[in-house]
Amino acid sequence: MATETNLPSPLSSLERPYNYIGRALIAASYPLRGIWYFLRHPAFYPLFLGRLLPLSIISALVYIILFVFTFLPQFAFLAIFHGRAAWLNAVVLVLGEGLVIIQGLFEGFFVDECRVDIFDATLINEDLESLVAPHRLLFLDAPNSVKMLGKPTSAAVYQPWSLIQIVELIVCLPLNFIPYFGTPAFIIITGARLGTFAHYRWFELRGLNKKERKIAIRDRSWEYTWFGTVAMILNLIPVLSFFFLLTSTAGSSLWAAKLEHQMRMPPEAPGEASEQDPDEPPPPYVDNPV
Repeated sequence: MATETNLPSPLSSLERPYNYIGRALIAASYPLRGIWYFLRHPAFYPLFLGRLLPLSIISALVYIILFVFTFLPQFAFLAIFHGRAAWLNAVVLVLGEGLVIIQGLFEGFFVDECRVDIFDATLINEDLESLVAPHRLLFLDAPNSVKMLGKPTSAAVYQPWSLIQIVELIVCLPLNFIPYFGTPAFIIITGARLGTFAHYRWFELRGLNKKERKIAIRDRSWEYTWFGTVAMILNLIPVLSFFFLLTSTAGSSLWAAKLEHQMRMPPEAPGEASEQDPDEPPPPYVDNPV
């Protein structure tokens, strides 16, 4: 008897790439969703206007100085190798240099507390007060989630300040000298590193230790790469970079809230997914007169 060979169907061979693309697109959408979410919640506005608007003005001055004094020399050098595309690489190079200065001077010391508040307030808006309550005081009678936030009762860090991350930014800056592929490589590599911190606060609230955090990051490393890449692009936008830090934080909290709700859903018992298999015949008719 001839044996039949089971060949994979064309659809099944495409399932894995589609799965990776879908996961990447969903993760990459959260920094953008965070912009819309932030704008729809006026309670968040004082956090930006009161704390970060002055820093945004200072960052604008940093970028102005960099573009006035460093853009043209770097553009002239890159034009030797890149031709017409040199302006894009020069712009990203100067923006990256500005990001290194801003992160080194301001971000870790003045912004992190504000990002923790955005993250926790978003979780509260998503009905996850029980996740936040063990780690900070909450005023449950407050008119909105931001005013509900009291003093943290445990360590409250959104993204730990890391000298290694700043060094990595500096080391990766020369990638912009590579024609065509250098700038995308710089954004993706630095974005992948940035993405690994997207849920640091969530892991903190869940009480994960260092080993458990590493496992959680490894399991979603693909998603964190694309979340971080989009967040990195937003961070490179002059003047608005601090605003986008907050909106990306809101996006990461929305993502964490979705994952948290999925984890809290009770598992379905076998046979409870559907009352009857559609391929099974209907039950026999029983006449039960009253």
